[in-house]
Amino acid sequence: MTAEAARFRLRVAGEALRLFAEQGYEATSVDEIAEAAGVSRRTFFRQFRSKEDVVFADHEAQLAQARADLEAAQTDPWTAVGDAVVGVFERFTRTRELAAQRYRVVRQVPALRDREIVTVFRYERLFTDYLRGRLPQAPDLAMVQFSAAVTATHNYLLRRMVRGESEATAADLRTALAAVPRGDRTAGEMVVAVFPRDMPPRQVAELLSDHLDSL
Repeated sequence: MTAEAARFRLRVAGEALRLFAEQGYEATSVDEIAEAAGVSRRTFFRQFRSKEDVVFADHEAQLAQARADLEAAQTDPWTAVGDAVVGVFERFTRTRELAAQRYRVVRQVPALRDREIVTVFRYERLFTDYLRGRLPQAPDLAMVQFSAAVTATHNYLLRRMVRGESEATAADLRTALAAVPRGDRTAGEMVVAVFPRDMPPRQVAELLSDHLDSL
């Protein structure tokens, strides 16, 4: 997908989500979305199969970029997955309002909540398949658990951000991901760190991330 196509999809998605929030999902037609976005009905259906697709328009680009990031990674596979997850988070923060609009709409429509579950699974499957390909000797359950945990951690922080409950950053996510058990670490392994009481939390997070990455 080209950058221009991605921008187009985001623009249409923004108009669609605005209408869904104002009028309701069921009450909004494809024709109304196309008109608001300044495109024809035919153009809309060249990009989206349905109203449901437009709600999750940016996820195709996100998944494609995460896959590209993993393929280009030069670090160990566990770290590569964590880096890919942080990349997804950073890109969502750049379209924060769109993510917030989607959250509000999805909460109100059961069919969209079901679609969201499927979308989350696609991220987990991407990460698990990558680990399986790079670490054929690693326990399969460890890879499945790791993929599910890092995805859930990302989603938890993202949802708190879009609900206005937190100003979570990529550094915060890295710190949280460092606590997720990896299949290449011994069970029960513990890391103890001591910092000055007056050290800023952001600096603590950065130092923890740097040290844990080096273990």
